[in-house]
Amino acid sequence: MSAVAPDAGGAADRKSKTVATWLSFALGSLGAHRFYLHGFSDKLAWLHPLPTLLGLYGVHRMDTLGQDDVAAWFLIPMLGLMIAQSMLAGIVYGLMPDERWADRFNPGQAVHRTGWLPILGVIACLMVGGACLMATIAFSAQRYFESQVEAAREISQ
Repeated sequence: MSAVAPDAGGAADRKSKTVATWLSFALGSLGAHRFYLHGFSDKLAWLHPLPTLLGLYGVHRMDTLGQDDVAAWFLIPMLGLMIAQSMLAGIVYGLMPDERWADRFNPGQAVHRTGWLPILGVIACLMVGGACLMATIAFSAQRYFESQVEAAREISQ
């Protein structure tokens, strides 16, 4: 078992559970939490920006072209899913025990007690992630059924 270090100070390369949780909340859909934890060589982190930006482009298309833009129907759920997965990552990071966090991200260093800030981040991630996931599912289902109604109208005419 690792020794427990007080909350003050620490090594310069120590990865903070609090920072990772809040980065996942604020910029996780762009991969900021993965860049923080694994560096710029992390291939999975580089997969985050493209779907997020495509989803934002879908939001822009729907704003300018209206609700009948079929491309936006496929692009907007990408944004919702990227936000939801980053909120899930924030929840996982924030709820990870301090000992396991130290073993995984700070090997060879003393355990750093985090306190309540990661838990507050988990609460924020849970609220935003749950709302975003439910909105994405509702949006996708609505667009799917609207397309089915349109297809049935074309067949019946």
